[in-house]
Amino acid sequence: MITWDDFEKIDMRIGTIIEAEVFPKAKRPAYKLKVDFGELGIKKSSAQITAHYQPEELIGKQVMAVVNFPPRQIANFISECLVMGVYDSNGDVVLLHPGKEVGNGSKVG
Repeated sequence: MITWDDFEKIDMRIGTIIEAEVFPKAKRPAYKLKVDFGELGIKKSSAQITAHYQPEELIGKQVMAVVNFPPRQIANFISECLVMGVYDSNGDVVLLHPGKEVGNGSKVG
């Protein structure tokens, strides 16, 4: 079990995907994303979401992400946030997103 204080350390925000491209150097199929988090700026993420999404359909989509992990190098790319999703019955990721459009950088709570 974690405490409420532990949960509050996780900074989850809503951002809008502004760029998405295939990431051929990733070990598992992935896209390189750029996500606009408003006042927090634009952050990059490597996302293994290729089973359900094409890069062009991701542009303009709002997503939930953890924005306070330390940067992580994946091949030749630095991932700055973790875009969140749920695993479907095949183990493929389905993105989490707000039910209505909200401001970029909105805090999840």
